[in-house]
Amino acid sequence: MPETARQIADDLRARIDDGEFGPGARLPGEPALVRDYGVAKMTAGGALKLLVAEGVAVSRPGSGTYVREFKPILRDATKRLSHSQWATGKSIWAADVGERPMTPADLEVYEDDAPRWVARTLGLRDGDRVIVRSRRYLVEGEPVQMATSYLPADLTRDSQVAVPDAGPGGIYKRLAELGAAPVHFSEDLRARMPSSEESSALAVLPGTPVIEICRTAYTSEGKAVEVNRMLLDAGAYALRYSFDS
Repeated sequence: MPETARQIADDLRARIDDGEFGPGARLPGEPALVRDYGVAKMTAGGALKLLVAEGVAVSRPGSGTYVREFKPILRDATKRLSHSQWATGKSIWAADVGERPMTPADLEVYEDDAPRWVARTLGLRDGDRVIVRSRRYLVEGEPVQMATSYLPADLTRDSQVAVPDAGPGGIYKRLAELGAAPVHFSEDLRARMPSSEESSALAVLPGTPVIEICRTAYTSEGKAVEVNRMLLDAGAYALRYSFDS
């Protein structure tokens, strides 16, 4: 019985995972898949497109489809947000990428009225202001994440939080110096389709899903001091959460 595009894609992924096709290797083209799996050309092409959409492969027009050389980022939420990470001056990004080169891009820092959903989360009143920190992150030259943080302006406007270079340990270290150290975090995740602008910013193909994470940081008194909305290229990440029963 002829295979479906999904079955062929899963089989190719398994062969990639087993090392038959290493990073940068050219995958079988449509003619080979038609012959090997006994399917129509459209089905073979659909299997390759699935791998591209899932971030496993990249398409090079006129050349073929290749295993993506970019190694997925293991985002360990528990490790990256631990006190021992940022309190010692380390970037929380170091927990994700280690020695891999990471570059922030398109960084904007400004003061603005709090959007209604942000004001509600931070316990602000209508008209209250926030410091906004918006940026993209590139790992090994590839855009992998967009992030926008919102922090109460009355707390942070006269600190390094309100300037582009927040200093060692980032904004969580600065919040601690302001007497508002974050000790508890919550993250809400959902997968969705990106807008055309988001697809362009993350350099993902139209139709490729992204992961949206909205994180809130709280002090020991339960006061919310930061809301961060992140958008991740789903093909560039593996997510890990560690917790006790």
